[in-house]
Amino acid sequence: MTTPVTIIGAGLGGLTLARVLHLHGIVATVYEAESSTDTRTQGGQLDIHEYNGQLALEAAGLTDEFRAIIHEGGEAVRVLDQHGAVLLDQPDDGTGGRPEVLRGDLRRILINSLPGEMIQWGHKVTGVRALGDGRHELTFADGPTATTGLLVGADGAWSMIRPLLSDAKPEYVGTSFIETYLYDADQRHPAAAKATGDGSLFAVTAGKGILGHREAGAVLHTYVALKKPQDWIAAVLASPETAVAQVAAEFTGWAPELTALITDGETTLVPRPISALPIGHRWDRVPGVTLLGDAAHLMSPFAGEGANLAMLDGAELGKAIAAHPDDIEAALAEYEQALFPRSARFAAESDKNHQLIFGDNAPTGLLNLLTGQEPIE
Repeated sequence: MTTPVTIIGAGLGGLTLARVLHLHGIVATVYEAESSTDTRTQGGQLDIHEYNGQLALEAAGLTDEFRAIIHEGGEAVRVLDQHGAVLLDQPDDGTGGRPEVLRGDLRRILINSLPGEMIQWGHKVTGVRALGDGRHELTFADGPTATTGLLVGADGAWSMIRPLLSDAKPEYVGTSFIETYLYDADQRHPAAAKATGDGSLFAVTAGKGILGHREAGAVLHTYVALKKPQDWIAAVLASPETAVAQVAAEFTGWAPELTALITDGETTLVPRPISALPIGHRWDRVPGVTLLGDAAHLMSPFAGEGANLAMLDGAELGKAIAAHPDDIEAALAEYEQALFPRSARFAAESDKNHQLIFGDNAPTGLLNLLTGQEPIE
């Protein structure tokens, strides 16, 4: 293949694509806006599924490295009611169907699997234009431009590449997460640590919830879920001195071991508004360009598929390019033909789960989902 591949975004999907291409001897460059691997924290734990994320890592030749970063026991799940009563307690069964790893650790093994020069850090795309014949010109914030014959937008929810293919934009789904952490929890926050258990915690009622993960090193990572307008979230968090009390007030009467995950938080509350592209988002084939991951199919996190699908997208696109090295349009068409129905299915599942988890009969919908009583279509 003589046309180098240009990948925008060094997230999990873009890096998986780069790794699979590298294994097949295909030249690629990843342009990443962040200045280095350590510019910011990379988020919390991810459950990597055997039917997509693990397959992608296998295609990338990184299964052993992945196994080495698994948080053993992290697949455990607990559901509590608002008063702290245990409704469901599922231990990690050790089968490894959905092992938990830190996003930052997963990204690190992907980065370390690539030649150093393959990732161009500090290259924020500010403009892109079609030149004809499948070629595109990229403009970066620091001034230079680059021209490519194969452009892949792996640049997330607010992709700069997506407008080349689609007018769709993400829309707020009505729920926001508010993120915080507790450290050395077993010693300093024993009641909250006991309530969380060994893996994931869910405590939900209609329109709200306290969700948590136990991470390695006795870290409790909490996502407070609220069905609120974005301007309400922004107004509350604009005043750090009162934000914790205002968020906690939404859970008045809840068990103190649950509200401690809010009130005892040791980091500034961070808003994570949840947005999604339209279910079934697709585009007509445009020469020389495609999308993967959130750029292609941003969805709510309530099926736990975002990172898994991004990596699978990257692996499948890399394999398609390798299978058709002299016919890029055939490779992109083959990739997109599988991408669209796959992502539509999981986007619909995520939306359905969102309604189940925070619906009027919460937590019954969540319990049915976790125990298999609510089938996923």
